[in-house]
Amino acid sequence: MNRSILAPRLVAAFAASLLALALLAPALRAQAAPRGGGPAVLAIQVNHSVAPVSPTLYGLMTEEINHAYEGGLYAQMVRNGTCRADWTGIPRWYLVQDGGAQATMRPDRGTGPSAAIPYSLRLTVRRATAAAPAGVLNTGYWGMGLRPRTVYRGAFYAKESAGAGAVTASLVANQTGRVLASEVIGGIGAAWRRHAFTLRTGGGFRPSAGNHLVFTVAHPGTLWLNVVTLFPPTYDGTPNGDRPDIMRLLAAMHPQFLRFPGGNYLEGRSIAQRFNWKKTIGPLVDRPGHWSPWGYWSTDQFGLLQFLDWCQDLHMQPVLAVYAGYSLNGKHVPPGPKLAPYVTSALEEIQYVTGGVHTRWGAVRARDGHPQPFPLHYVEVGNEDFFDRSGSYNARFAQFYHAIKAHYPQLQIIATAPVTSVRPDVLDQHYYQRAVQFFHDAGHYDKTSRKGPKIFVGEWATRQGSPTPNFGAALGDAAWMTGLEHNSDLIVMASYAPLFTNVNPGAMQWAPDLIGYNALRSYGSPSYYAQVMFASHLGAERPAATLAGGGPRFFDSVTETPGRRVDLKLVNAASTPQPVSVHFSAARLTGRGELITLHAANPQATNSLRHPRAIVPHRRRLSGIGPVWRETMPPYSIQVLQVDLH
Repeated sequence: MNRSILAPRLVAAFAASLLALALLAPALRAQAAPRGGGPAVLAIQVNHSVAPVSPTLYGLMTEEINHAYEGGLYAQMVRNGTCRADWTGIPRWYLVQDGGAQATMRPDRGTGPSAAIPYSLRLTVRRATAAAPAGVLNTGYWGMGLRPRTVYRGAFYAKESAGAGAVTASLVANQTGRVLASEVIGGIGAAWRRHAFTLRTGGGFRPSAGNHLVFTVAHPGTLWLNVVTLFPPTYDGTPNGDRPDIMRLLAAMHPQFLRFPGGNYLEGRSIAQRFNWKKTIGPLVDRPGHWSPWGYWSTDQFGLLQFLDWCQDLHMQPVLAVYAGYSLNGKHVPPGPKLAPYVTSALEEIQYVTGGVHTRWGAVRARDGHPQPFPLHYVEVGNEDFFDRSGSYNARFAQFYHAIKAHYPQLQIIATAPVTSVRPDVLDQHYYQRAVQFFHDAGHYDKTSRKGPKIFVGEWATRQGSPTPNFGAALGDAAWMTGLEHNSDLIVMASYAPLFTNVNPGAMQWAPDLIGYNALRSYGSPSYYAQVMFASHLGAERPAATLAGGGPRFFDSVTETPGRRVDLKLVNAASTPQPVSVHFSAARLTGRGELITLHAANPQATNSLRHPRAIVPHRRRLSGIGPVWRETMPPYSIQVLQVDLH
């Protein structure tokens, strides 16, 4: 394993027994010479900072892939709630004809609840009674997760004619047909209106994803239906909000920022299918939706304001990516007058995020329910524009850069490819590799010049395991994160990608993904827990430290919160135990601390919905920590040693 030391990693004056070690280790690293095996000896000079640590180092990257929002974080339970039709009919909606009921269901492209959604599901009932109703059902995102004694809140837009009358909404178990909750909604009327309903489940059943939603009528007539929603209890009780279980997993990661809306999702398969933020705000009925580049329809119910609310809920900084005139089919908008409307749209989007209520788009945000502006420090121009073979990004970026800086000089502008037209504040770089590649590349930024722009590692992941990473991937991730921390004076932000996947067959387009779920439950992968450990133990400074010994798959990082604690990350990616000796100098130790260990017997071991906690961190309180601390790391293990200071 070749690895070079960070520059500068200063060597302090240690006791004579450590002096030779302190001088030897930097030389070994500077020459990128392979380290031999045997005990790893780490000498740390506490209270001797060599570089600051970025306070925003760890965060989240997100886009609509693998049903990340619809069928994932966004708690909406109805799939194809806007009743879009294709050649098969209206996907996820099915006709109900109980007893002798007779009815037909078809798409109606001539009427809908709004100009944005000018179509609907039309139910024509020829025969129906209270004992034999007719209607439609929705199967959800591979089912609907229901729990006993729980309130589910829904709504739909509808109109009726010829006496179809009241609509009964019911939650029904797939296997037994048992009605778990129901409510009658009257007063439908002849004009499109929104109707809300509440479904309360009782007891006597186990939590399950094997359920569906049914709407029925008891009289002949015609019912038109669209924009159907159903939500379980959401995080912080936010209307039309997010799943609490997934949000709690994210909160445990202590993310400092959220990069949104993507990713390929920002660019779209074509320019027309880009993330057009203006079509994702306002009432749900006014959002037309668009095709995700990952092959399924996005209703855009999870829109720009929902991203910003997500940031607010988890106390994250927004990293706003704006469309820069390039889409995945290779089409681009040339710089100059044709690009100007897209630049204007980006400026308006920034105003929607940050403007006061007296501004045009700040007032729109207030109308949408959030009068207070959101903080914003970073704007990213495009996504992976190094794929644009036209060579236009150099000028496109400059056009966005100058316009944004003219209106918002305080903002940091991120480029997604190297440019020479203007110096960006930050450069976004992406890495998807196998674990062995990350082992060899952990020192990737050690010799990078500090004279260029700062670095945002906006997407990275060890691609091993499916649907979520196995422990071998977690080892690769942890090795890479030690390198990020070694260089956290240069790297301002870093985020794993993709973040989410629905694990049902047919839901996933990319593997692996950090967090998995179905309609009912969610779990964190081994890589997720590695992220939690690293982000939860990040100091403000990097103290002088030297390392000698250790095998070629041994990695370390040390950060310090002055006067409070030292956090030492250790990674043993080898199949054999690794003895470690840590020497603290110039430190006022309390003798107290904690050792957190993430370990698996085999790199292929992993977590799953069935075994969500097969691999989780284990904590051990420590006492009597002195100037020298010794530990033998298990094979295939990641450890965090927290040492408390006076």
